[in-house]
Amino acid sequence: MSSNILPASAKRKPSRAPAPKKAEIEAATRLQIFLDRANFSPGKIDGRYNDLTRKALALYRESRGEQPQPPTVQPHAKSNTPPDVNGLDLASVNPVFVPYTVTEADLQSIGALPKEPAQQAKLKFLPYRDAADAIAEKFHSDIHFLEQLNPGKLKTIKAGDQLMVPNVEPFELASVKDIKPGSEVSPQAANEIEDQPDAKAETSGENKGATANVVIKIDTKANILEVREGEKLIAAYSVTVGSAQTASPIGEWKVRRITKMPTFRYDKEMLKHGQRSGNFYLLPPGPRNPVGVMWIALNKKGIGIHGTNDPGSIGHAASHGCIRLSNWDVVRLATKIKSGDSVSIH
Repeated sequence: MSSNILPASAKRKPSRAPAPKKAEIEAATRLQIFLDRANFSPGKIDGRYNDLTRKALALYRESRGEQPQPPTVQPHAKSNTPPDVNGLDLASVNPVFVPYTVTEADLQSIGALPKEPAQQAKLKFLPYRDAADAIAEKFHSDIHFLEQLNPGKLKTIKAGDQLMVPNVEPFELASVKDIKPGSEVSPQAANEIEDQPDAKAETSGENKGATANVVIKIDTKANILEVREGEKLIAAYSVTVGSAQTASPIGEWKVRRITKMPTFRYDKEMLKHGQRSGNFYLLPPGPRNPVGVMWIALNKKGIGIHGTNDPGSIGHAASHGCIRLSNWDVVRLATKIKSGDSVSIH
């Protein structure tokens, strides 16, 4: 038998690392949930020790006063080697996956979503594409990972169905309107509002829980947004920043206002070349609006920190100069800041 086995095994030359086992996927997911709960976002949860997870872990350790260490980049994209998790209370994430029963409310924000802005502008709301899209965002998940957890179930989701999901704090679309960010909502298109003078910013309705001296620091090389109280790092989120063609504005800025469920002025010339044209569309609010469910305006016209209609792009794709977060992260960020807070883009 051994003589038969050896030649066969010798022929095996895997070109990529083997798929992670169930226990490995659960361990990686546990770490991602732990970091997500601590407001050190690993981006979408996918059950892998990806680069965003490693960056989030390094920043979490820094926030705990540990010696900062640069996150190790995996030499191969398929590698899933665990990072050092000593000292982390990962047992607090138990269980890793929980059953969730789909509700009618989950299905109310899905519908037909045209691709072209001209058609989107005719709608009153830009919905999730389907129930799987909505549930994946609700539980901060990569949609393909959700499919792995629920084989054969995502194409026919209906109210009453039970799915297994990561044990995160759910993102509730309906509760966005009740968020208490640091300034008042404006009915104008979020990126259309004129800049306010540098006089003391209006703070009526500001989040009473927001702490003074909060500074946002955005690292355009690492695709990371840090939130600091003084020098103390209190949160970090994966972001997408501008491209070489439409770079994010390097410098020191201020938060001007925070708009919930924004309308967006889609101007192709402005987005591609930074030049306003008369050919534009006003896109209605909704989770699949290009700027997602929240717009945090800076004192630089047309530039903001905002959500997204494509959570899979966070940390990877390039934006049109703005700073883009997942919807679940931008809502959490908005509760920590207020009008007048400093934003450093470097």
